[in-house]
Amino acid sequence: MFLNWFVPWYPSWPMAAFLVLGALLYLRGTLRRAPPVWRQALFWVGWVMLWQGLQTQWDYFAEHQFFVHMMQQTLLHDLAPMLVIAAWPGPTWRSGLPARWRQRWLVPAARLAPLRLGIASLLNPWVATLMFSGLVVFWLVPKVHVGVMLNTTLYQFMNWTMVVDGMLFWWLVLDPRPSPPAHLRPGLRILLPVVGMLPQMLLGAVLALNSTDWYPIYTLCGRAISGLGPMTDQHIGGLILWMPASAINVVAAMVAMRRWMRLSERKAAGERRHGSPGHAPAPA
Repeated sequence: MFLNWFVPWYPSWPMAAFLVLGALLYLRGTLRRAPPVWRQALFWVGWVMLWQGLQTQWDYFAEHQFFVHMMQQTLLHDLAPMLVIAAWPGPTWRSGLPARWRQRWLVPAARLAPLRLGIASLLNPWVATLMFSGLVVFWLVPKVHVGVMLNTTLYQFMNWTMVVDGMLFWWLVLDPRPSPPAHLRPGLRILLPVVGMLPQMLLGAVLALNSTDWYPIYTLCGRAISGLGPMTDQHIGGLILWMPASAINVVAAMVAMRRWMRLSERKAAGERRHGSPGHAPAPA
């Protein structure tokens, strides 16, 4: 019975390939360029969470219980991508690629103008923030949500957008590097999670406090937990979007602030080591 949980409700070869290749590439990279243990722990916890949210029986319960669906989306969009990106896996993934592949495919692809333009657009701070909060709201529009619950392809596409959008957004916010090469100044990295969580908080509060059943599709399909009424189900789902999801954004803002402090400390230490900029040492 317990092992049945790990059988995908919606088997997906693209999702399975994404999870397996990401894990193998990271493992190969750690053998060449081992990151700190705490970074590796963050990555693997986040990666296992993605696997749980994408390729287990979770999908069945998410389709038959609104609050379970909200738990799944919070995991795929907020918590798991945040943990993965907090580990800053890019250099490790890059080290996991064979050198010939990097020279033949990765370097030329990074020079393509359309690709550079597309990445720059997606990593624009305000575009990224609009997508981060807008996608959550869009998939919860009642008419859209009905179509998602009744269409397997659309349901899987929704999950893909949650994961990809979450990783892009947290890549901006949790970048540990100074700017440049980071896309954002450290102060803006603290602001974005706070701005991005406001629409989610508002929608979560509306779902948690209103007395209208916005998602009768769960009653029509049959709820996985008997005895839990539609309004209670919706109120719990709204609370999940309102509080835990917002708390994840607050934690991310605190991590970004801590990394800003470390960058400032390193800069100050460098200035002390090399002398104050703009002031030549006094002649002997």
